[in-house]
This record gives sequence, C-alpha cells and structure tokens, in this order.
Amino acid sequence: MRYKLFPFVMVAFVVVLLLSNTVAVKVAKFGPFYFDGAVVLFPLSYIFGDILTEVYGYKRSRVVVWTGFIACLFMSFVYWLVGILPAAPHWSGQEAYQRILGQTPRIVVASLLAFFCGEFTNSYILAKLKILTRGRWLWTRTIGSTVVGQLVDTSLFITIAFMGILPGAVLIRMIMNNYIFKTTYEALATPLTYAITAWLKKVEEEDYYDYDTNFNPFVVSREDLV
Repeated sequence: MRYKLFPFVMVAFVVVLLLSNTVAVKVAKFGPFYFDGAVVLFPLSYIFGDILTEVYGYKRSRVVVWTGFIACLFMSFVYWLVGILPAAPHWSGQEAYQRILGQTPRIVVASLLAFFCGEFTNSYILAKLKILTRGRWLWTRTIGSTVVGQLVDTSLFITIAFMGILPGAVLIRMIMNNYIFKTTYEALATPLTYAITAWLKKVEEEDYYDYDTNFNPFVVSREDLV
C-alpha cells in the first residue's frame, strides 16, 4: 500500500534530526539549568517518531529511523571532509568552522548511538502499548514511550559526548535538565500529536497494529519500503 503523506512525514523527521545534530554542539545555560542546543528542536523528532509508529506501524518507522541514521552519518562525513580541505590563505574562518562543525569521532558516535537506541526504544514501546491498550489512550503511548526513549537518548549522548570535557556534576545536571525539558515538551504537545495523528489516519485510511511484526531493528524487508 502506498501512502499519500508518508514521504513528507519522513522528510520532516530527517530534517529535524539533521538540524538537531548540527546545533547540539552548543551548551546553553538558563539560570541554574544546562542544555545542549538541540533541546529546542530535537523533541520534535520524537513526536514525529510517535506519529509514524502510531499511524504507519513499527516496520515503516524502522525504515525512517534507518534513513535518519544514514543521513546523519553522511552529514558527519561531509562536515569532516569539508573541514580537512585546505583553507584559502585569506579566509579566517577555519578555526570557527572546526569548533562548530568539525565532526570529531566522539560526537559522531555519541549522536548516532543515542539516536539509534533512543528512537528504536521509543517506537518499540509505543507499538507494544498500542496493542496492549487496543488503540485507546494515545497519550499513554506517546508519553510512556518518550519517558523511556528520551532517557536512553539523553543519557547516552551527553555522557559519550561530554564526559571528561565537562565536570561530572554538570553532566548529571545536563542529563536531568534535558530529560525533564524534553519529556515535558512532548507532554504539552499531546493535543497537537492527537490532532495530527487523527488527521493522518483519516487521510491515509490507516491505523496500523504491529501484531505480527518482527521488532528486530536490523531487519528491513522489501515490503517495509512500499
């Protein structure tokens, strides 16, 4: 079955993901709270992930997660490749470029591993909860899956990316601040998630249940792509 809007939802998800990984290098501070720059945007990827799994099912969500993973890997490679090109003699931006866009192996591993584990955890829990609740109480699925998925994602990324760079106390505060903000963000967005999900189900004439799905994240079949 070919869907009308699935490609657009997938593109939106990947765009949010790429932008989030680009701005995550900045560490911001609001009062006593520490955040990485992606905190203002990255929660949207989980909202898109919830909508994808709820409407189209885990199998197609798995395709989107892998698409995002490959796109992030390619983005990191391009940033690195451009960074090692010889700078023009009169261009003074090389140091600034490397500080912001220079993709160190550590940041790449942190972002890709955190994204992979967090998104698949989120999609798996939502798909299972949908069967358990028989499609009722959407809020329990969107919030419940995010509570676990964001914990996995946030803990992995901040620990791998900043351990040894920032003091341990700051790392813990960053994890807590980011986690609380992201989960609250999605909880407050629940009415919007409800509206978009209901609209997509109506337009696509789909409300997928993963009764017979193989949840292995590494298994992508041809039927998942159509």
